[in-house]
Amino acid sequence: MQDSKKETEFIDQTKNVWSSFYDKISNWINSFIDSLPNLIIAIVVFILFLLAAKYIGRLATRIFKRHKTELSLQLVMVKIIKVVIVLVGFFVMLGILNLDTVLTTILAGAGVVGLAVGLALQTSLNNTFSGVIISFIKNIKIGDWIRTHNHAGHVIEVNLRSVVIKTAANTHVMVPNSKIVESVFENLSSTKRGRITIKSRVSFDSDLDQAEKLVKKVLADNFKQSGNEEIEFFYTEFGTSSIQFITRFWTNIVNQKDIYTAQHKAIVLIKKALDKENINIPYPIRSLDFNKSNFPKETLKIEQKDSKKEN
Repeated sequence: MQDSKKETEFIDQTKNVWSSFYDKISNWINSFIDSLPNLIIAIVVFILFLLAAKYIGRLATRIFKRHKTELSLQLVMVKIIKVVIVLVGFFVMLGILNLDTVLTTILAGAGVVGLAVGLALQTSLNNTFSGVIISFIKNIKIGDWIRTHNHAGHVIEVNLRSVVIKTAANTHVMVPNSKIVESVFENLSSTKRGRITIKSRVSFDSDLDQAEKLVKKVLADNFKQSGNEEIEFFYTEFGTSSIQFITRFWTNIVNQKDIYTAQHKAIVLIKKALDKENINIPYPIRSLDFNKSNFPKETLKIEQKDSKKEN
């Protein structure tokens, strides 16, 4: 009797559990079916917002190009516009799904969560705001040749995280935006003209006036100076075996290759001009003077022994 009663209780409990489970699943299915139209509408609306972000981004790009806005500013502003549109679409989708309480909870907790996220993503947010700042300033733009943090190359992209530089070795270097804003960087493309400095020397017996005139003339004939630009020449010091000089001239410079090209050309021209007039560019020579009085005098004695043996 007791075993039969226990079996009956177990069967009843099993039926109750199964009934509760079935009712729960049925309620979920019915709720899903009831909310299915709203879900479909919400998905469609969100997709429409995604498409709108895409096409509005293209429209904004055309407007920026029409107004000749810097490319770096175009890229950043278009990305910001797209993100804003997608966020609006997300909140509209939550409203259609009657998830207002979820939305309210999200907004209510935005303060605490925002503080935590802000602390966790401090570096990323700093780079993002720095990227916006870089986009609005005119000191750096896509195509410029810059040098910063031991890296040099052409700027090929300015995004919300970093400035991408293409080096002469055809490698891409990503410099965080905050590093660009907070530290020093050199932009060779900001001005189309730059000054090249060449260092060399002539021998002590050279005609210094003649050497100066030759160097200035050959540079003036091959590198046009405009406006207030001029070729400068200075003897700087007496070396161990020569007289040192530097000469400076202006030329068109927009990248590192232009600097190397101008230096190469100037060195070849100066060498040929000095050789033609027999003005020597001496090698560094160091003379060693040994004072004979400092060495002890010794007498070398040579003794010759008779190698013949007596018989």
